[in-house]
Formats: sequence, structure tokens, C-alpha cells
Amino acid sequence: MTGEPARVRQMWHLMEPLHAVLYYAPAAFQEAAALGYDTEGRWASYFAWRAAPLGAAGADEVVRTFHSFAPGVVDRHVPAAWAVADPDAVLAARLRAVDRTYRALFGDRVEGAGFAEAAALARRAAEAAAPGVPGGLGAANSALPWPDAPHLTLWHAATVLREHRGDGHIAALTGAGLDPVESLVSFAAVGAAAPEVFASRGWSAEEWGAARRRLQERGLLAADGTATDAGRELRAKVELRTDEEAAAPWRALGEAGRERLVQLLGEPWLEVIGSGLLPSENTLGIGKV
Repeated sequence: MTGEPARVRQMWHLMEPLHAVLYYAPAAFQEAAALGYDTEGRWASYFAWRAAPLGAAGADEVVRTFHSFAPGVVDRHVPAAWAVADPDAVLAARLRAVDRTYRALFGDRVEGAGFAEAAALARRAAEAAAPGVPGGLGAANSALPWPDAPHLTLWHAATVLREHRGDGHIAALTGAGLDPVESLVSFAAVGAAAPEVFASRGWSAEEWGAARRRLQERGLLAADGTATDAGRELRAKVELRTDEEAAAPWRALGEAGRERLVQLLGEPWLEVIGSGLLPSENTLGIGKV
């Protein structure tokens, strides 16, 4: 892949880890516990952190906007999350969690000129993503006030950009005739991650198997569960459309601005990846697609 789609995807690969530390960092679990969430597992805090920009969303809204989770998983955490803490309290706590996490990862550099410049560039890109898909997570995060501190501005920009991309990805999957579980099965089939990695999304073996059969009937999966040529072509089209839907922020930033942001974030990206906070294999296919 070359040209603009390749550059757009490069920026996703660069920005996603800077956002995703929220879901794994010790400080985030500590802040969630202080609010009253069960932190024995990661899902109670995950659903609170990610859904809070939507307000006190119900399960149906979270199922729609998150897309990949089985409704039963969502039902266990939403709307119960808002009985523990209201969305405004969750939003304040997630910024505290990011502040603590970034300071632990990057130290005094969060106060430096490099982070300030990166934050300004990322904000310019993120502001070009608004309003995104109406009712989507991109639009919901875009509507939040910008933090004052540069490192929090950077994280918020990364969040807006990843959720804006996610909204476009859902549109691309829907346009390809893939329902939520079929989206995961077809993604596993092209080697984005092992099928076991997607178990966290809560689909039963029966639901996964039924989705496999539906995709086989469409000629998209072989008998062993791997993608056929048609299946790979369909997924490539989905990823290309996703890149196209996510391109506007990077066009607005311009080639020089985008390249400067890549330069500024190269070292922080390596430090996040090397921190061990993030799983080596993920459901997003980072590094695989």
C-alpha cells in the first residue's frame, strides 16, 4: 500500500498506543478503584473510560458505538457504570490517570517544548476530524473541552483521532455487509490476530461458529477458517475505506506537519511499546494490517 492511505495508516499505528495506555496502566486502575469500580478485571473500567464521553449511555448505544462487543458483555457493565460514578467524574479521573501515566513514562519531558509542539500539531489534526459520524465516539470526544496541559492535549487528540477512525471503520464494515461478530471472524481470518485474542469481545463459540458458516456461504472463508482470496479482497477494501474516512485530519495538517509529528512522537512511541503496558497482540491488528 502506498500514497495517502499508507500515510493515514502510519499515523494510526503511531497514535493508537499513545491513547491505549489508559486501558492498561496501573494509574488508570488505581483511579478507577478510587471511583469505586471493580478492578479485578479490566472491563468495568474500560467501559467507563471509553463510554463516558457519550454521557450516561445505555447498553444499546454502547453496543452500537463500540461495535465489536457481544451485547451480553456490554449489559454486564452498562448502564451499571453510571451508578458507580457519573460520566463527568469518570472523565476527570481518566485525565488524572493519563497525567500520572504519561509522567511515569516520559518524566519531565511532558513539560518540554517537544510535547508542546506535538500537542499543537495533533490538536490541529483532531480539530479537523470534528464532528465525525453523528452519535459516534469521535464526535462525542470532539465535543469535550480541551485539556490545558500539552501532554493531556496530546492524549485527547490521539483519542479523538482514533475514535474518529473507529467510526469510519464501523461504517466500512457495515457497508461490506459484515455484522459485529462477522467483522471479528473475518479479521482473524486474514491474520490480524489469533481467534483466541478476540474471545475478550464475549461472543460464544456457537456465535463465532455461526458467523464462520455465514462467511463460508458467501465464499469469504475457507473450510479451515482462513480467508479466501475474496475474503482478503473484501477486508482490504474495508481497511482502504477506513483509511479514506480517516484521511481528512492528516490532509488538514499537511505533509510537513504530519512528518514533524512523526518525528516528535517517534521516541515516545518506542517508550510506550517498550514499557510492557500494552499486549503484544491486539484486536485492532496494529502491526498486522
